[in-house]
Amino acid sequence: MAKKKTINLAFQGGGSHGAITWGVADRLLEDDRLEIEAISGSSAGAVNAAAVAYGLHKGGAEEARKTLDLLWTRISAAGEIYSPVTAGPFPMTSPVANIASAVSYQIFDAVTRAFSPYQFNPFDVNPLRRILNGCIDFDSLKECTKFKLFIAATNVRSGKVHVFETKDMTTDVVCASACLPFIFKAVTIDGEDYWDGGYMGNPVLFPFFYEAATSDIIIVHVNPIERDDTPVTAAEIMNRINEISFNSSLLRELRAINFVHKLLDDGWIKEEYRDRLRNIRIHSIRSDRALEDYDVASKFRTDWGFLSALKEKGRAIADAWLADNFDSIGKESSVDMQAMFSSGERPATIEKSAV
Repeated sequence: MAKKKTINLAFQGGGSHGAITWGVADRLLEDDRLEIEAISGSSAGAVNAAAVAYGLHKGGAEEARKTLDLLWTRISAAGEIYSPVTAGPFPMTSPVANIASAVSYQIFDAVTRAFSPYQFNPFDVNPLRRILNGCIDFDSLKECTKFKLFIAATNVRSGKVHVFETKDMTTDVVCASACLPFIFKAVTIDGEDYWDGGYMGNPVLFPFFYEAATSDIIIVHVNPIERDDTPVTAAEIMNRINEISFNSSLLRELRAINFVHKLLDDGWIKEEYRDRLRNIRIHSIRSDRALEDYDVASKFRTDWGFLSALKEKGRAIADAWLADNFDSIGKESSVDMQAMFSSGERPATIEKSAV
């Protein structure tokens, strides 16, 4: 049997759109040619990452798939009570851009703009907490040594990213990473308050550089990087601002990785120092492209038909990606990073003598 290829997984957040990551992860876990060394996640990506990590810890890939299924089944059930968006008459075969016009969502949007969660949610009701506790034994997970888990949250006071590791895992950590500040109170951990990790790391990649042996990182994108049209409505503008801000930290990290690639490839580093830099191989599963027609309101939609359809989209996207890019794992990056973060400008020239 051929030796398995080892990978690191990085999951973006995006509310209910994280169900597409569920499908991607399900397909990757199904592939017995792959072995996961470490997982990073923010926001909904943190929820998926914690579920995958616990399942792997508990019983391997099949158990991880079962844990993901249980997680999203319970998210859907909780959504019947708490979601501000209902399925209504919208069929899954049509775009969901008009879901933002649903009365329930309009009321929700108005309330969260006019009042803070400290006013309209004084008891800090968060259904995610109960869902996580019903799917994941965090006391067991934090003892795991087979692989590594990194969950990012944004420190409200400092504005910096805080990365929680496997040994730190609790329900609060995942809830902190998924804490949208206009819906939930900040989550306090060890005296510090945290908001959604997507603001400062969606997801974070740098822990892989220092803590993981493999250099292959597969990023599962959820937030659209590019859009063809300029938004014109208030809802569309706010959604695009969120997409840009939630992608900015990732694009900065990719720019830094690409810069190191150029240093190595162009021979700008003296031979005696080359082994101090790692040539990180980046792979991107661009599931965000399948979500470009979905508006911001659909991120709160949790009916089972919607979530399960996103799962199947994710599986199909991952299946196609594996067919095209599996051979690149362990050899080279399968994505043009500069094309992702650049509008065509060339990187600044550095004199070789200066390095």
